[in-house]
Amino acid sequence: MNARYAHTNLIAEDWRALARFYQEVFGCTLLSPERHFQGGDLERGTGVPAARLDGVHLLLPGHGERGPTLEIFTYGSHEHREPQAANRPGYGHIAFAVDDVPESRAKVIASGGGIVGDVVTLRISPFAQITWCYVSDPEGNIIELQSYGP
Repeated sequence: MNARYAHTNLIAEDWRALARFYQEVFGCTLLSPERHFQGGDLERGTGVPAARLDGVHLLLPGHGERGPTLEIFTYGSHEHREPQAANRPGYGHIAFAVDDVPESRAKVIASGGGIVGDVVTLRISPFAQITWCYVSDPEGNIIELQSYGP
């Protein structure tokens, strides 16, 4: 198999508001067109009866015009979800490399995101360390902010 990473999907309560958050806070770029799907093929592909999806793809920053995307969709109806937890099995978080973790954390919070943990610095070798924290987007999805240094 010859594989290349393409996108990560995020199911949102409100895809428009969540896409705007990722654009404004992290500089993600909207890729047109909006996606609006429904019908038998979508139902069969997702395994969701009467499925309807609406949303967009956002180009993630730092990888050029052909880089991976964050696909943010809202289903016409959705299941109840438990609050996110850093130790819950499955996909845990999306990470962004930033210049200044505390400053970026403040921007996430000012833009409607939340605090998950404290800003910490871990030595990963005698010559390198990582400063990082977990925050959440306005819908509670966990985001890691990270910065490597000497």
